[in-house]
Amino acid sequence: MRKMEFKMERPGLVEAGQKITVTEGVLPSNYYYTIDPALAMSGNIPFRYRLKSREGVVTDVAENARGFYVTAEFDEPDTEM
Repeated sequence: MRKMEFKMERPGLVEAGQKITVTEGVLPSNYYYTIDPALAMSGNIPFRYRLKSREGVVTDVAENARGFYVTAEFDEPDTEM
């Protein structure tokens, strides 16, 4: 399973165990992913680590000094970045 982290601006938008879909965005040298409908956004992902799945499951929602972070698992091999 591949895990990815997403930054969420407000609490309570998603919760652990919830199924999600993501939309892929393209930058000149990276991809980024948004949990639909615009609930949280990933960091920039290099082309070689492109996410192939568009559906996943939220495994954790955590708050720290920088905000709220969502961890989601996708059904594909884990990648080392």
